[in-house]
Amino acid sequence: MNDGLPEGQTEIDELCVNTIRTLSIDAIQKANSGHPGAPMGLAAAAYVLWTRILKHNPKNPAWLDRDRFVLSGGHASMLIYSLLHLTGYDLSLEDIKNFRQWESKTPGHPEFGQTPGVETTTGPLGQGFANAVGMAMAERHLAARFNRPGHDIVDHFTYVMCGDGDMMEGVASESASLAGHLGLGRLICLYDDNKISIEGSTDIAFTEDVALRFKSYNWHVIVVDDGNDLAAIYKTLESAKAETQKPTLIVLRTHIAFGSPNKQDSADAHGAPLGDQEIALTKENLGFPTDKTFYVPEKALDEFRKCLTKGDVAESQWGKIYNTYKDNHPDLFAQLHDAVTGNLPSGWDNGIPEFAVSDGPIATRAASGKALNGIAQNLLTLMGGSADLAPSNKTYIDSDKEFQKDSYIGRNIRFGVREHAMGGVISGMFLHGGIRPYGGTFLAFADYMRGAIRVATIMKLPVIYVFTHDSIAVGEDGPTHQPVEHIASLRAIPGLTVIRPADATETADAWRMVVKASDGPVALILSRQKLPVLDRDGVKSSFENGAYILSDTDSKPDIILIATGAEVHIALDVKEMLAAKDIAARVVSMPSWELFEKTSQSYKDTVLPSDSTPRLVIEAGIPMGWERYCGENGSIIGVSRFGASAPGGTIFKEFGFTPDNITQKAMELLK
Repeated sequence: MNDGLPEGQTEIDELCVNTIRTLSIDAIQKANSGHPGAPMGLAAAAYVLWTRILKHNPKNPAWLDRDRFVLSGGHASMLIYSLLHLTGYDLSLEDIKNFRQWESKTPGHPEFGQTPGVETTTGPLGQGFANAVGMAMAERHLAARFNRPGHDIVDHFTYVMCGDGDMMEGVASESASLAGHLGLGRLICLYDDNKISIEGSTDIAFTEDVALRFKSYNWHVIVVDDGNDLAAIYKTLESAKAETQKPTLIVLRTHIAFGSPNKQDSADAHGAPLGDQEIALTKENLGFPTDKTFYVPEKALDEFRKCLTKGDVAESQWGKIYNTYKDNHPDLFAQLHDAVTGNLPSGWDNGIPEFAVSDGPIATRAASGKALNGIAQNLLTLMGGSADLAPSNKTYIDSDKEFQKDSYIGRNIRFGVREHAMGGVISGMFLHGGIRPYGGTFLAFADYMRGAIRVATIMKLPVIYVFTHDSIAVGEDGPTHQPVEHIASLRAIPGLTVIRPADATETADAWRMVVKASDGPVALILSRQKLPVLDRDGVKSSFENGAYILSDTDSKPDIILIATGAEVHIALDVKEMLAAKDIAARVVSMPSWELFEKTSQSYKDTVLPSDSTPRLVIEAGIPMGWERYCGENGSIIGVSRFGASAPGGTIFKEFGFTPDNITQKAMELLK
């Protein structure tokens, strides 16, 4: 799509750039809400990128080999909305006028799935940057796996626009460090260096040399002194594409709210409309009629809409390669089709092991590793790693290589100690398409990932989080490594499915369900300590329902014991101790609240009857939330303080998670 730019800025170029500016400020003013400064300052660079560099087809936003574009500074959303409308995507001028309104296609920050052409949800700063790194990683992996001589079926770039706020957030630093290590030459970042943030000049808090920082990350860094010099921007982007060994950072010296006589270079333009009077002055300054709103000059629209023809040509040329690839490499083509459509190949789950009581105790993290490896043999899209904890998380695919600069075909990612980046990166990998990503760390460090998890859940991305070392039973590492509030905090995220398996069998069932999930992320909560494989003779497992009767009585139960994860086998021991006292107990394993809530009321009543039978909940975490299941006559045995440094068995005893103590609590509840 590269047809170059003249050395000097032509009249039509200037008209197009200013159309982006005026369209953006009009939409923000009508909504009386938004951020006009960044769209005005970045308009020139965005115009060059979208009309001269970016490989895209507005008629087919989902084209496999399109370049990816991420607006990491999501507050500048009117920039991408203006570009989408002007270049011919399915986003009308009426949609632009409905900016930030109820159920509009132009929400306040870009949302994946809401607007054609928007590749990811951005808003929390730095997240989009991490997503872009993930997209670039996915592109390199798929190219290594599927491309063949003469058939570069995967051959595109990832572009990300970000600002000072992104650069200040730690997630961007983590992600940039990883990208530099991996040598992602097809990742290009345009940095809006306008030196303004909400509170004023960035000098009040941010005086580091960003270019030098990125050079130390092993990035190729280019500075463009004038962010309105179209020819310089074009040449710089072409130079960035030519650098194949390193990602590129383009530092654009821009002016926030460029063209506004009184707001240019002012923090006032960051997060508030310019106002009618200032808009009139700005339009006059830019040579636009002051009495018109949402004005798109016909000449400008004609120039932008050339992207439609260019996109058709680009996709058509790729289509010829695609068709010959299909004929020459039918097996690879079938694999590629399954990968990008998310289709699970026949027998994908054949390698998931079955576990028996006779196998002896096994930690659910270890059972998870066996299930993961069993699936990975047949599901080649499964790809991921850990935040420097693969030996503990059991997240390494033993049969495959590492994903490194010299081996992009590998499926084992070494994320390093970068949990936040890992969360954003695996979201980006899924958004790119063709990858089913996972990431692992200790549950106590899930908080480092929380921002990324939240955004992934908003987007309903079925990414997989593997969280191990799930409770105070971690032991000697002490309270910093012993999660207490973390399970409850993850359950509090709408749309995130949290699963805490009771044993190896439930863990295998969990992986089988996780891979088939399509409506949001799943967090597996796994034990460090070994747990017995539970005896299920005569029990019809209903794991997919989130809770089921693991052990019942011949008569109506006197008490119902509800437990999750590592505490379920203790509940079974309590049942036996109560039986010796002629007390009939039902044991319910509840690995997932979220799955249980999706079942019918009749099923819920079967497992937890809506009568006065007392219920005792057992979970080694804070009790918050369990009130909904223990009922008015029930009680909760949980952890309401931080842990301690001691052997795990000692801690469980001191905190009351023993059959003797729980039996006593059950007796007290029955009284």
